[in-house]
Amino acid sequence: MYKTGATIIKELLLVLRDRAGMLVLFLMPALLVLVITLVQENVMKTMGEESTRILLVDNDGKSLGQTVEKRLLESGLVEIIQKINGKKVDEKEAVEAVIDGDFQLCIIIPEGITESVKSRARLVVKQSLSMEDSTGEKEMQKNEVAVYFDPTVLGGFRSAILNSLKLVIISIEIDEKMKVLSELLPGHINVAIKKEMGSLVPDNLIKDIPGVNLDFNSNPLLTVKENQASRDAFEKTPTSVQQNVPAWALFGVFFIVVPMAGGLIKERQDETLSRLLTMPVSYITLISGKVIAYVFICLIQFGLIFLIGKLLLPLLGSPMLQMGSDPLAVVIIAISAILAATGYGILLGTVARTYEQASMFGPISIVIAAALGGIMVPVYAMPKIMQQISVISPLAWGLDAFLDIFVRGGNITTVLKEVFLMLFFFMITMLISWVYFLRRTRNGF
Repeated sequence: MYKTGATIIKELLLVLRDRAGMLVLFLMPALLVLVITLVQENVMKTMGEESTRILLVDNDGKSLGQTVEKRLLESGLVEIIQKINGKKVDEKEAVEAVIDGDFQLCIIIPEGITESVKSRARLVVKQSLSMEDSTGEKEMQKNEVAVYFDPTVLGGFRSAILNSLKLVIISIEIDEKMKVLSELLPGHINVAIKKEMGSLVPDNLIKDIPGVNLDFNSNPLLTVKENQASRDAFEKTPTSVQQNVPAWALFGVFFIVVPMAGGLIKERQDETLSRLLTMPVSYITLISGKVIAYVFICLIQFGLIFLIGKLLLPLLGSPMLQMGSDPLAVVIIAISAILAATGYGILLGTVARTYEQASMFGPISIVIAAALGGIMVPVYAMPKIMQQISVISPLAWGLDAFLDIFVRGGNITTVLKEVFLMLFFFMITMLISWVYFLRRTRNGF
């Protein structure tokens, strides 16, 4: 136990002296989490996955503009802004704000559109009831709600906004037509009955025909309900923070292969390892000390990244990191991922003959594993062949396990498969390292 403790202290001192290695282990993943999360948060808003601030200029000031605002807010796609610095914006200022990139889009409701729509509705209903000839085409063409988009707004979000606005306009149009029809239909029936029946029907009977209420929107016959496929009714979608904090923490943890492999190669080249093995200490003890030391370092690294998600990112406008309801499972996943990373670092340090080989192959292999594992691009967005290949990446196992806890409402039982895979990867890499070490000792260092 004393020998293992001494090895742990030795490794910790070596890591603390390696300032470049410390930057790789701590500063790099912290910066990646900050930058990529904030960028992705803005991209998600641009794509409509988060509510987007838009300008609404209501030059009409009557019921139509109020209805448009209310129903757009109900859609959950947007946050309506009508004032900048406490001052109500006009059309020119709103368009300029969109051009400057301050807002994704603005909606302009022209003056007099409420009365124009009501007149149009009455005109259309009268035409339908054949009570007067078709007129007023020029007036009907003037009822336009203008939308100005920032050119950077992506097509999917642009279509979602336009479709939502079109549905709002259609529902307003139907409401107005139904109101006019409710008002005019009894009179139209009276005229039709009097025309067809003449003196056969008493006047008092015609006058007593009741009015009709054609307000059909208050009681919809069919609705759509959105649900999340999750356990125990845990209805949450992953935020950019829940995706990126564990993803880039895993990425940073696996980068311990660089200082770890470099340390092993240096010990072998300057014959420090040979001298250590002449003492009453086994290779297993030396490697165990390395593993425990790096597990301790990486746990601090994980804690730092998760604290950034909990404390710093909310101050910068991102959501706070929500870690589910099983903190023990989070710790177990983190330790399993760290062991997988240390196993790979020891394997690389044992197999590589020079520091240059390890420093080149290690980072490249980690970047490839991260790309395959959904760290940079979600797995579901990859081609089918890449999705099938991604299952071999240890980073994919770790990230999927974290998302099971953070997003899907899972627990320790849910992530046992991923935990087992990471521990199995650790054992296999350690076994290969041990076999390779024995072969090398027979042939000399």
